[in-house]
Amino acid sequence: MKAMIFAAGLGTRLRPYTETMPKALVPVAGVPMLEILIRHLQKNGINDIIINVHHFAGYVIEFLKQNNNFDANIAISIEEDLLLDTGGGLKKADWFFSNQQPFLVQNVDVISDVDYHDMLAFHNNNSALATLAVCNRETTRYFLFDEQMQLCGWENTQTSEIKMAHPGTQNKSRFAFGGIHIIDPSIFSLMDKNGKFSIVDTYLGLAASNKIMGYKHNPDNWVDMGKPQELIKAELILGKLNSLDR
Repeated sequence: MKAMIFAAGLGTRLRPYTETMPKALVPVAGVPMLEILIRHLQKNGINDIIINVHHFAGYVIEFLKQNNNFDANIAISIEEDLLLDTGGGLKKADWFFSNQQPFLVQNVDVISDVDYHDMLAFHNNNSALATLAVCNRETTRYFLFDEQMQLCGWENTQTSEIKMAHPGTQNKSRFAFGGIHIIDPSIFSLMDKNGKFSIVDTYLGLAASNKIMGYKHNPDNWVDMGKPQELIKAELILGKLNSLDR
């Protein structure tokens, strides 16, 4: 399985760190986030990786060069003039997934023990267009799923905004998205936008006629390192995961 790492973001929530470096190189227990994720992917048998870059892009490229790409097959998708958001960034990298096999996408600032192989099996067994790692945890933005864990909507509890892919769906359940997806490359032919756009809006637009599935994971060994206060929690989880690998 190939993978894409979303690493192009400005990292505004991680200021002041990201005033002088890209989010991908902010250290956790002395190790840059990007290195942590690359090594984690490799431990799971994933060695073909594309990384999108924008903010301090040259720093990321030089870091990879100095480390010989960690002996992985790494490609770079540079978003020079315009940050393309998640949907646009993914579409720009479509050439990397020409083998027509499902691929993994993960945010660079996510540490997790999600079992990629089990998630891939779930994805394949459901003949899904995309499968999203989700869990029960508090947030302000939720994906909504029906009883079969098919995506049917999205809700922002802070603004009361709701977007529905299946307006008549009963028994909707809220789940928080974990920043990890498995996607079938056939999605590229279904994307009708270019430039900057969100993958969330893409999923909602496609969910009415395609299977976008939710894969439940354990929230205890998951952290979004997007905020400085989360870096301490990330160190604890990273230590736990490293001990399991020994």
